[in-house]
Amino acid sequence: MQFKNLHHVFVFKVKTQKMPKAEEYSRSDHELFAVKVIDNIEISPDVFLLSWKQSNIFIPGQVVKVASDRLQPPRIYSVCCGNIEEKMSILFNIKEDGYLTPKLAAAIPGDEILISKPYGSFRGDHSSAYWIATGTGIAPFYSMFQSGLSDHKILIHGARHLNQFYFEEELEWAMGSNYIRCCSKESSCNVFPGRITNYLLETNHFPKDYKYYLCGKSLMVVDVRDLLIANGIPYENIFAEIYF
Repeated sequence: MQFKNLHHVFVFKVKTQKMPKAEEYSRSDHELFAVKVIDNIEISPDVFLLSWKQSNIFIPGQVVKVASDRLQPPRIYSVCCGNIEEKMSILFNIKEDGYLTPKLAAAIPGDEILISKPYGSFRGDHSSAYWIATGTGIAPFYSMFQSGLSDHKILIHGARHLNQFYFEEELEWAMGSNYIRCCSKESSCNVFPGRITNYLLETNHFPKDYKYYLCGKSLMVVDVRDLLIANGIPYENIFAEIYF
């Protein structure tokens, strides 16, 4: 079998390479304990920021397992708050046919939910890096931002609609031109018209001494990862968190 374009050969090989299995998706159990909801804010249609009193130290970028009861397995969510705040939060959107998210959306202050201690290998630091997210995949980067790790960072957030750029006012105010929004379905000033991959291809700027953190749906993560590797970014400089 022959390939007419060596670039396609390289991308094909990259796509067949398995990504390292993060601690988040290991089969090890994490004990769940009850906490009381102290806040549950709908920050955009069907998107909620759910909070409880923080009682565990965590590293920005880590996750917790969350459940409404012990009848169904817990789901994994990135912590979405700073590590010096008095409360711990997660960001989620309602899955209409789901078991957990409709229950979480209906929770009011005083209700109990089950959570694990924070854990995971997707961790932020002060290194120069790109933070690349779609949808609620902004959560771990917002945690890093709120924890004082936004120095030497470029944040690229992709969404279908303009009301899905969560926390955009404070991110734009604090990060300025290092905060880039990409919208595939609607247009607005200061928002790139298209997907994240379109933006990366158009700007064609891939510093090889940066780290690249990717968080979002699997299609975006794989496409961006392949694009980065095709442009010479070392595989070990790419860190991914996939949302299901």
